[in-house]
Amino acid sequence: MKLSEVKTQLADLRGLSVEELNKKEAELKKDLFDLRFTAAAGRLENTNQLNEVKKTIARVKTVLAEKA
Repeated sequence: MKLSEVKTQLADLRGLSVEELNKKEAELKKDLFDLRFTAAAGRLENTNQLNEVKKTIARVKTVLAEKA
């Protein structure tokens, strides 16, 4: 993910409410679980997706901490 994409994503996340951020985090955690399951089965072609989802979860948590 490019720096400009990250900045855009952060701006979008900062525009969400705390409740929406919590929903987004839960949704991303579910996606991460599904990706891990697919990777364990050996069917995940783009393994970079795992890292991107992890980083996005970290960004959501960071924005939540800023709002607290």
